[in-house]
Amino acid sequence: MEYSPPPLFKQGPSALARLFTFVGLALVLLITDARFQTLEVVREVIGTGLYPLQRAALVPRDLIVGGADLFVTIHSLRSENQTLRDKSLQLSVRASQAAQLLAENEHLRRLLQLQQHSTIQTTPTEIQYDTRDPFTQKVIIAGGSQQDVQAGAPVVNEKGVIGQVTRVFPLQSEVTLLTDKDQAVPVQVVRTGIRSVIYGTPKGDVLDLRFVPTSADVKTGDELVTNGLDGVYPPGLPVAKVIRVDRQADTTFARVVCEPLAPVRGARQLLVLRYDARTPPHPTNTDTGAAKAAGKAKARKGAKAAAGKSTATGPAASGATGTGSPALSARAASATVTGARQ
Repeated sequence: MEYSPPPLFKQGPSALARLFTFVGLALVLLITDARFQTLEVVREVIGTGLYPLQRAALVPRDLIVGGADLFVTIHSLRSENQTLRDKSLQLSVRASQAAQLLAENEHLRRLLQLQQHSTIQTTPTEIQYDTRDPFTQKVIIAGGSQQDVQAGAPVVNEKGVIGQVTRVFPLQSEVTLLTDKDQAVPVQVVRTGIRSVIYGTPKGDVLDLRFVPTSADVKTGDELVTNGLDGVYPPGLPVAKVIRVDRQADTTFARVVCEPLAPVRGARQLLVLRYDARTPPHPTNTDTGAAKAAGKAKARKGAKAAAGKSTATGPAASGATGTGSPALSARAASATVTGARQ
């Protein structure tokens, strides 16, 4: 039994016929467009009309790709930022170390020049640590008795006096800084030559120039150097600079406040001086005993001479008075010796 569609729905060409028709039309259009560019305008119009639809279709892809790129970019930027920070920190540390080494090199050069130009024997050293006592201004330096460091030796750097060695150990030494309250240095004013003594203060930040009369010619800005009269510090070492002078009518001495010229707390490399003042020795007990012995011998000679004179004049005196002269001469000799001893 053959099936046929109802007459209401009229059947068109067969599928095979339609296939050949459209394939032929496509070939004609391809050949025509390839040779004569006839469909260029049509293609542009269709492309322009479909562009919004294409962009709308690509929005999800762009969002996904953009989000992924943003995440990757943020992660890479953070990593790069951290890397740059680490590198910047390393460069900053290196720059700080380079600046410190440069300053230390310059400091050592000045110390070397000072050591070369100095006629005094010096021992280079450096500060190892501060003492534990917070009420004193003392530090521990390298070098002790094995390096010929002596107690009382001045300690300086290229800018001036730092302090004085107060205790010596075999490999270390204790230095009392210039600003310690118990430290005293004989100084003189460079401008006028006035001599005085400068002391540290309890606070340890400034110095006190004492025993300066109110009428003395001392003013702010004057520089103080060691005068060398104590036999400990060589003359001419820079010590301090006057920063304030207070004069009052009811006091005998003015209050002169000074600041150290050398960085007492900031110094690192130092020089220990071995200064020989070549001062004459003080009189000793042996010299005093010798002087007394010489005086006694001279007194005995004087007593003997007096006794001889009394003996020579004795007969005349005895003939006149009838009294023995030996007793008189003995009394005279005894009185002479007693006076010489006194």
